[in-house]
Amino acid sequence: MTKIIFATKNKGKIKEINAIMSDMNVEVISMEEAGINVDVVEDGTTFQENAIKKAREIMEISGLITMADDSGLEIDYLDKAPGVYSARYMGEDTPYNIKNSKILDIMKDVPEEKRTARFVSVIATAIPGGKIITTKGTIEGIIGHEIKGENGFGYDPIFFVPEYGMTTAEMAPEQKNSISHRGKALRLMKDELKKELGDL
Repeated sequence: MTKIIFATKNKGKIKEINAIMSDMNVEVISMEEAGINVDVVEDGTTFQENAIKKAREIMEISGLITMADDSGLEIDYLDKAPGVYSARYMGEDTPYNIKNSKILDIMKDVPEEKRTARFVSVIATAIPGGKIITTKGTIEGIIGHEIKGENGFGYDPIFFVPEYGMTTAEMAPEQKNSISHRGKALRLMKDELKKELGDL
């Protein structure tokens, strides 16, 4: 079984990724599980720059295939903020229920047609030897009017998907993974990895 490090400390993310990649002969482990405790400075101006930087730096430390994603929420009314700063919005240690409440407060008088938003995920895989592969996934939705749902993490409880009539935090994990930005980017990455590494 091929070990792949995913450059994150987020346990929710690792669980989501292993579920999506369960049909491949790979084990995705976190930086913590790999014994790596470094903070990669995410100073890129795009999701792609940050994902590549994280994947490359951790691959150079570990010598293993390393995947990283940079993802975030783009709200059109806020000029696509928080965007690449989604995790650091209002401070990295600020709980998401406070971040979500703040966004709802800012958006409280904004009409439905101007509440459009999307989750964006770019995944980069750094393969020892220097090759970098990137894939991108998005999911369109709107900012809801209240915090709803216990599943997911981050901004999921305020991200409402009209065609499903619920937030991504109200969806069962399988349903969310089938339509989510990260799910889409990961499935594209799976196809790329199969081409690159043979039939894992």
